[in-house]
Amino acid sequence: MSPLDDSLQKEYFTDFEGRFKARLSHLRAGHIREAYRESQGVHAKHTGIIKVEYHKDLMGLLEEGMLIAIRNYRAFHQRQPRFTLLEIASIWPSHFGLGGLAEQAYYPLQFEIIEQSVVDWESADTSTMMIRLSTIPINYDLILHKDKEPDFIRGFSYPIPAEEAFIVNRDLINLMYNKSIIQELKGVPEKTTAKAKRDPRLGVLKMFEAAKDDIPLYVDFERLVRYHFGVFAFTGGGKSNLLSNIIRRLLYHTEDTKLVIFDVASEYPFLLLDVFSDSKIPSHIILEHKVADPNQLATSIVRPRDYEDDPQITKALKRLYTHDKIGYLTRETRDVTYTFGRILRELDDLADQSAGRPTYVNAINLIEQQITQYLTQEGHNEEEPVDQAFVTFLDMTAKAAVDQFRVSDRSQLYAWATTRSQAIQIPKISKAASQPAKQDKQAFTMNSLNQLIEGDNRLICFSIADPSTIRQLVISITSQVLLARKKRFQVKPYILFVFDEAQEFIPQIGGRGISPVERESSYHVEQLLRQGRKYGLGVCIATQRIAHLNTSALQQLHTFFVGTLPRPYDRTVVSSTFLVDQGILEKTLEFGPGEWLLSSYIATGMTNVPIFLRADNVEIEIAEFIEKSSLKSS
Repeated sequence: MSPLDDSLQKEYFTDFEGRFKARLSHLRAGHIREAYRESQGVHAKHTGIIKVEYHKDLMGLLEEGMLIAIRNYRAFHQRQPRFTLLEIASIWPSHFGLGGLAEQAYYPLQFEIIEQSVVDWESADTSTMMIRLSTIPINYDLILHKDKEPDFIRGFSYPIPAEEAFIVNRDLINLMYNKSIIQELKGVPEKTTAKAKRDPRLGVLKMFEAAKDDIPLYVDFERLVRYHFGVFAFTGGGKSNLLSNIIRRLLYHTEDTKLVIFDVASEYPFLLLDVFSDSKIPSHIILEHKVADPNQLATSIVRPRDYEDDPQITKALKRLYTHDKIGYLTRETRDVTYTFGRILRELDDLADQSAGRPTYVNAINLIEQQITQYLTQEGHNEEEPVDQAFVTFLDMTAKAAVDQFRVSDRSQLYAWATTRSQAIQIPKISKAASQPAKQDKQAFTMNSLNQLIEGDNRLICFSIADPSTIRQLVISITSQVLLARKKRFQVKPYILFVFDEAQEFIPQIGGRGISPVERESSYHVEQLLRQGRKYGLGVCIATQRIAHLNTSALQQLHTFFVGTLPRPYDRTVVSSTFLVDQGILEKTLEFGPGEWLLSSYIATGMTNVPIFLRADNVEIEIAEFIEKSSLKSS
């Protein structure tokens, strides 16, 4: 290389103090299927095999996820240092003697060669050993300049076979992933820290961990929220831990972003205990039933084993209780909210069931036509809840239609049409009935919940264990918030709806045994995902069984975090939905709790580049909060 090239190499690449000497052995084309099927997943179009001179320390320094730069053919044409960037997918050492050992060889000879090879790994004998790297292109080119910062060009360029391979160093990685994001964030410290209030990072990159050189990772919070994200991992992978840390950073490092959590596992009152206790962040926890005292509150939430008998937790919960941050649902809130759109979807389901009976279909079409005319004349839209006047109109219209087309009184359509006035109950709240709710500050009706979301509160957690109740709440709240935003053409403040254990809220609609309320919940969350970004409404879904989710909803996510997913089908769904190489996803099987594969089309510094991340541990934040609370009370 020229002197200029040497200076650029030292500035942007690392060889681990002379240990890393490598070249591209070959770039092989991936297997291209004649017909692509979603169940097969996605594989990279090219795989680069890099051969590295053996050094015993290198196996402890190299990490999956590191980036390799190899000069490509465009460098000849443009007469400038231009490199193809590849990501390390797997690392394995190779021994010449072991590689040439045949299974048919004499057994004592096999054992002798194997035993002798153990000594070789401790040596620096590059004639018998080397390290092999399997890499995949990240579809970016790196262009280096002497007098300005490097450029990153989207697209794939064919690297030169046998060309020297370089490891991108810490500073260039930090520039790639973080520079454009940091310019948009506020409060980024010069020295990174895991403390949520002081640093908006999500964690540190796994690469260079062995060298004890932390590289923080930042994301664009506005795009993360507005364009939706998902968190997928098996039990024990740290989904709730990661989510609670993201929530902290959204609250501490954005001006007015609001969060609404639907928590069927009752975990977040503990995981966000320090945030709920923060007087600067207006917040509420809504329970299914009223709790009489802090002790009942303590038993109604889930705590880790180490904190089950900790008296400081009860003291912290007592402060929440006395500061009116705990509420519960009244009976009126639990009632299923019927919207005009729900009635039309019920008719669509009946039409599907009646496909072979023309007269039944004619009756359904007549009812739908009458409902559409009613909506137009009265100025309603599908997201609005029905009123008593409409119920009366529907009851008369449906009965007349089934009579006109002589629908059998034993059919499901007839039963539906003749029971609308009994099935759809519009709550009637008298002054006497509403008086207790006004006196009880803990009681929340649907109207007061909407006011809570639209008010100053920035964090609201619905900690409700009953799936049916919380699904009904999801249907009502999401439809009302989306409708209100549409009417006002409102975008800010952003609201993020978090659905943990998302399979309870957005199951695959076509699945067997799906109840009407599950179907309705899935429809409304999917609608929120499709339309919410235009009105500043974002969605986060977290689950351990991604294969059970509504695939139409999954396709709306622009950012995703993947932990360990042991079931192959779940990994295949991730691969086909988000276009992630199956080989990269296989590495997640080796992840421990808190380790994630992150990729984003919009929220990270590099578009759709797989990033191996170690998230910060929320339990450290909780432990520090409990310790400070203990010192104050003593």
